[in-house]
Amino acid sequence: MKPNSKADNRAMMMDLYEMTMANGYFLDPEIRNTRVAFDVFFRRNPDEAGFSIFAGLEQIVDYLTTMHFDKRDVEYIRSLGLYDDAFLDYLKDFRFRGDVYAFPEGTIIYPNEPVVTVVADIVEAQVVETEILTQFNHQSLIATKAHRIVRAAEGRAVSDFGARRAHGNDAAVYGARACAIGGVGATATVLAGQKFGIPVGGTMAHSWVMFYGDELTAFRKFAQRYPNNCILLVDTYDVVGSGVPNAITVFREMQEAGIESRSFGIRIDSGDLAYLTKKARRMLDEAGFPQAKIVISNSLDEFTISSILQQGGQVDSFGVGERMITAKSEPVFGGVYKLCAVEKEGEWSPRIKISDTLEKTTNPGRKDVWRIYDSTGKAVADLLTRYGEEPNLSKRYRFVDPERPWKLLYFEGCTAKRLQRQVVENGKRLEEPESVTAIAARVKDQLEHEIWQEEQRFKNPHPHYLDMSPEYYEMKMQMLSSESRKQEAKQ
Repeated sequence: MKPNSKADNRAMMMDLYEMTMANGYFLDPEIRNTRVAFDVFFRRNPDEAGFSIFAGLEQIVDYLTTMHFDKRDVEYIRSLGLYDDAFLDYLKDFRFRGDVYAFPEGTIIYPNEPVVTVVADIVEAQVVETEILTQFNHQSLIATKAHRIVRAAEGRAVSDFGARRAHGNDAAVYGARACAIGGVGATATVLAGQKFGIPVGGTMAHSWVMFYGDELTAFRKFAQRYPNNCILLVDTYDVVGSGVPNAITVFREMQEAGIESRSFGIRIDSGDLAYLTKKARRMLDEAGFPQAKIVISNSLDEFTISSILQQGGQVDSFGVGERMITAKSEPVFGGVYKLCAVEKEGEWSPRIKISDTLEKTTNPGRKDVWRIYDSTGKAVADLLTRYGEEPNLSKRYRFVDPERPWKLLYFEGCTAKRLQRQVVENGKRLEEPESVTAIAARVKDQLEHEIWQEEQRFKNPHPHYLDMSPEYYEMKMQMLSSESRKQEAKQ
């Protein structure tokens, strides 16, 4: 089939095996309309962190509520020669008519809890897997990485400079969105600013200085054009020998001309950034410009930023690119989409995946997730219960730590908040899209008021517990025991 200039249809964003399984389910009339539930969760926080940040929900909801296959898509699928004509006819009128339950976007999340649950007919639930995981994994990863960088900056401004090093256009634009959710204040990516209302900003390029040939002339030209955003790039030739002195000359000329710039300063993009920022700060202060900002860039992340500040680096703002937009230190989030329950005669029958790798054994069945708070409002644990089971925390509440099930453990004086709420019903969205600003504010509020500082450490963070109600834990143990007996009988 020849390439088509039309925009690609997101419904086609899937692994082929999803279509293969959907075709198989469709051709079996006894199971075609069976309702199932799939959980989206992840197994480990990146960078050995204490938590992650959920991002990408808006794109998931938009995809599910608008997805369809057009004539071009169906003909391409037909050309593969793999699927039945009746199934292909079904795809022509395909719409997602399922339900979706999810944590609010921007929620602090932990491994092995269902952040999103999709409830739909088996065919519908199967074909949406890849796009859901793509959005969940990418944006949650970048939001989590971005917040680590924001924390390392210790209140200084952080901007996203990553588009040119991102893994494609979507990674740049949705990565910028995720960065903003993680607390980054601005982006250099204009399309992201337009789409999501993120403040945009930038300075100047080395090519501006190189074009004019003379650094001082280049700085004067830039100051003339942009007096209220006069951040001069001083490392094209020699930061200390010419860049900063020439910048000071231009700032003095602006001052003498009566120009009161709203924002002026320098950017350094190479060299020993700790040393150079300290040297530049002294030079700027001695010249009478203590208000001049120092912006740095060049392969920054939470580790390099922390190191620069620990060495006394004098920085007002960080422009962070490749290591944030690609989450370079650990670029895979590891979210998965697993069947957890099948509806039979109006009742949900749990399903479990068992593996020799302990972390790959799933938590079965429809379930609720609760965040447990102590009397001070701090989150002490998350709790899994059976679907519809509410923990009675008005009195001493017995729970099970699945890693130490023999211990008698209780919540006392605590409150619980259900984390999932329904966001899609019968294929229709139930909530208006939230602004990136609102989502970022949710992240900030949780980390300031609910999440222990011990969980926010970069090194050896305190673990956040995922506990179970006794009823849920017993159900899981019974399933594991039953599956074990089945395997023994086969041997």
